[in-house]
Amino acid sequence: MSLLYASRRRRPGAALKPYLFLLPMLVFAAGFVYYPFVKACLQSVSTVNFRGEITGFAGLDNFRYLFSRREFSIAMGNTFKLALINVPVTIAVTLGLAWLCSVPHPFHSAYESMFALPMVVSMASITLIFKVLLNPSVGYVNYALGLNLGWYEDRHTAMSGILLLTVWMGVGFNFLLFLSALRGVPRDILGSAQMDGAGKFRTFWQIQLPLISPTVLYVACTNMIQAMMTSGPILILTQGGPSRSTTTLIYFMYTAGYSSSNYSLAAAVSLVAFGMTFVCAALLFLMEKRKVHYQ
Repeated sequence: MSLLYASRRRRPGAALKPYLFLLPMLVFAAGFVYYPFVKACLQSVSTVNFRGEITGFAGLDNFRYLFSRREFSIAMGNTFKLALINVPVTIAVTLGLAWLCSVPHPFHSAYESMFALPMVVSMASITLIFKVLLNPSVGYVNYALGLNLGWYEDRHTAMSGILLLTVWMGVGFNFLLFLSALRGVPRDILGSAQMDGAGKFRTFWQIQLPLISPTVLYVACTNMIQAMMTSGPILILTQGGPSRSTTTLIYFMYTAGYSSSNYSLAAAVSLVAFGMTFVCAALLFLMEKRKVHYQ
């Protein structure tokens, strides 16, 4: 005990060492996360000029004006539609692919590389590829299916094209997460299920899926956040059109802030998007107590 006390006295800065390792991360978090969030909160209740300078106090007027705009209700509906369809479809597709590849076979490396490919392609490249594939005149999708659709030019199909793109973008990383989780299930449990006569589907549904439920929760949360924050593909492909059919909250925030220089309105939109995302994430975590099982 005396040696330990003497050692601590010889190194008075030892207690500060862990905080010094955390300092770079805290500096970046303060500069790029907390400061912009506080600034957005202040701007949302203020009047802001075109230079981004606060010129007065507006209270809740920015939010009243925001909720009165029809474009905001359309953007909120499109955002919810994107999230409610994208998240379950992405989970179902990637979980199915991971289940098929969870048992090694002669060509499993080729299949795994092919399914993980979307992870290494940039968002801009994927967006341009889909723009060509879904082109109404030279696109391969219309040619292969015998269709004549202007996917991103028609308000009835533009959101479907965005959904196809966002699902494909989420396949790679989610596939690797599910594949590693399924391969981490103890082999003796699966062997016992097979000896008891359980089929592959029943084994997956009643044994493997509950055991990988923490991974499912993580993928659901991250995909929900990404779906709520979708703006890049829309900015490149449709610019919120046609007829605002693909305008999301984040794209609406972008147009309000950078196109119209209405920074107070953009800040209000960002806080509404943050609140909606936070509530959806909280609802997912409420499911953790009943649906998520930790080994």
